[in-house]
Amino acid sequence: MKGNMEQRACEEAVYIIESRGTVRDAARKFGISKSTVHKDISQRLPLFNRSLYLQVKAILEENKAQRHIRGGLATRRKYKGG
Repeated sequence: MKGNMEQRACEEAVYIIESRGTVRDAARKFGISKSTVHKDISQRLPLFNRSLYLQVKAILEENKAQRHIRGGLATRRKYKGG
């Protein structure tokens, strides 16, 4: 999925918006690193598709606000065994 960075960034953004997923989810889906997804979304996307960037930014901000809760739940599952 290398090639056209603009197309890749748009596809990643659409995936995150539709699935309400995280950067990590998008990286796993597209087979690229989290750093690449983050760079595509935060630096490349605003240059050529501002409206899509604003939509995906809102979802990523929501994920950022909730990540401490998800981390706590993961730790709980790890030590409770379920």
